[in-house]
Amino acid sequence: MSVVSDSKSDGRPALWLWSQFALDSLAWVVAIALALLLRYELDVTLIHVGGTVMLMIVAIVTQLVAGWTLALYRGRYAFGSFHEARILVVVTLIVAAVMFIFLYLLVSEIHIARSVGAIAFPFACLFMAAIRYLKRLYVEGKSKPGEGTQKTLVYGAGFLGNSLINRMLQDQESPYFPVGLIDDDAGKKHLRLSSVSVLGRGEDLPDVIRRTKATVLVLAFAHVEAAKVREISDAVAGLHIRVLVLPPLKDMLAGDNAGLSDFREIDVADLIGRRPVDIKLDQIAGYVAGKRVLVTGAGGSIGSELCRQLSGFSPAELIMLDHDETGLQHTQISISGHGLLNGKDTVLADIRDPEALNRIFRERRPEVVFHAAALKHAPLLQQYPEEGWKTNTLGSLNVLRAAQSVSVQTYVNVSTDKAASPTTALGHSKRAAEKLTAWMAQQTGRRYVSVRFGNVIGSRGSMLPLFTEQIKAGGPVTVTHPDVTRFFMTIPEACQLVIQAGAIGHGGDVLILDMGEPVKILDVAQRMIAMSGKDIEIVYTGLRPSEKMHEQLVGMGEDDAKPLHPKISHTTAVPLAPEVLSLDTWLRRCRLESGPAAEELDESDDDLAAGA
Repeated sequence: MSVVSDSKSDGRPALWLWSQFALDSLAWVVAIALALLLRYELDVTLIHVGGTVMLMIVAIVTQLVAGWTLALYRGRYAFGSFHEARILVVVTLIVAAVMFIFLYLLVSEIHIARSVGAIAFPFACLFMAAIRYLKRLYVEGKSKPGEGTQKTLVYGAGFLGNSLINRMLQDQESPYFPVGLIDDDAGKKHLRLSSVSVLGRGEDLPDVIRRTKATVLVLAFAHVEAAKVREISDAVAGLHIRVLVLPPLKDMLAGDNAGLSDFREIDVADLIGRRPVDIKLDQIAGYVAGKRVLVTGAGGSIGSELCRQLSGFSPAELIMLDHDETGLQHTQISISGHGLLNGKDTVLADIRDPEALNRIFRERRPEVVFHAAALKHAPLLQQYPEEGWKTNTLGSLNVLRAAQSVSVQTYVNVSTDKAASPTTALGHSKRAAEKLTAWMAQQTGRRYVSVRFGNVIGSRGSMLPLFTEQIKAGGPVTVTHPDVTRFFMTIPEACQLVIQAGAIGHGGDVLILDMGEPVKILDVAQRMIAMSGKDIEIVYTGLRPSEKMHEQLVGMGEDDAKPLHPKISHTTAVPLAPEVLSLDTWLRRCRLESGPAAEELDESDDDLAAGA
């Protein structure tokens, strides 16, 4: 129900509140006069004028006292709201009761029937409500958006839809003007919300858009399912209409200027259907709050989001380490609002440099480490596998040894789904890091774990930003194969689960994040092109050497149990001692497992175990 805001001045009732009391008093005068006429069957000669005046005065005074006591005339209730309507009924009931007592005690003196109060009560209620309704119509009519607003359809005629319609109609600065509602509930076919009608169901969208000439469609759902978003997106494709969704309520409330500008256009995350994760804050607070936390790769997309989320758990110190100074600056700006790079929170170092790492760990003595630094572009590492070995394998070993040297309590190694039954140099290098982490867990007896997940939506250098750039440039959009699928997860969701994994993992665990159902890359490309409104060609480039058609999160022989968290599976890695590492053997395994002999190899193959 729409409301009209109250106004106050210096803590006293505004002028309109007194005028409202005057109108309510007039309502009682008219109601009592009508009651007398009805009671005496329009015979005005039977009406006692003096008694009538006294009764009206009693009603008005009681209305004032009761209304003031219950804050009806003190601006406590939003005008036209259900709360005010309820209090109004209570006040008029009190007035009617006082009138009845007054008439019962003085009926012989004022010569007015005792039933007059009961007859006047409904009339008074009706008149007071009518006055408020007329004022509401006046205010709403005066507040309608002006010229230049966009014709808008609202999908969903429930509570959210009703609220949005009212806000659009009352906000003079609203850029949207509602011209219709869409709802799949057949029972709402002829429903009207604030004069805006339900014009059809989801399948009627194209026709409704053409009839209303709407240019905006707002999805008024509390939780938008990906399948529904895809259905709506397909239905309006080519109709030149923007589809907007509401952000989560917490995000709307967090803004300084929350309102109609909080609508955002649907993105790939909506189409894929990733949802926020229900993390256990008490567990996280237990091992992060008040501790010195170090994040490697803090300038990258995963590392920077980890830093942002970890800063919210009140660590004693957050140490952000990277060899990319620009990335570090961007992370610092996103957390502290400045990029001065002159504090102890940012550390410039390369994980390939063991001496630098040991010095930093000795000086800062972190208690919790998140190791997110890595080379991650599979095609490039396939050409230069030694670089992946130096950074992802030996670099990880350097961080592990530095952590061991200062007795780090919790160590989380950020891995990848390509480490499951690896076929690429990237996958092999990250699998080696998992095994080294498991070995260090054995040596220290502490919580040293790895976390494995797939593609992250929007991460630097990932597929979706590439598609965006290709679409912006006018195409073509390149897809390796029409049937290729990948897992996807949003950066915040992945980082939430990485932090959670640090709380529930046991030493040597490989924790595998639930990525949901795999998504067909061609479908994503087609939808992104459709959302852009451009006519762009898709070119198939073919699978690259060692590239899988369908990724997997769990390797052959690995468990997929979820004992502690519904979105985190637990398995283990075979420990790998650093002294048996061999680049030549590792390169040989990379070549064999990426070729036709891959199926003949096993995780425990003695000849190649040393090569991870």
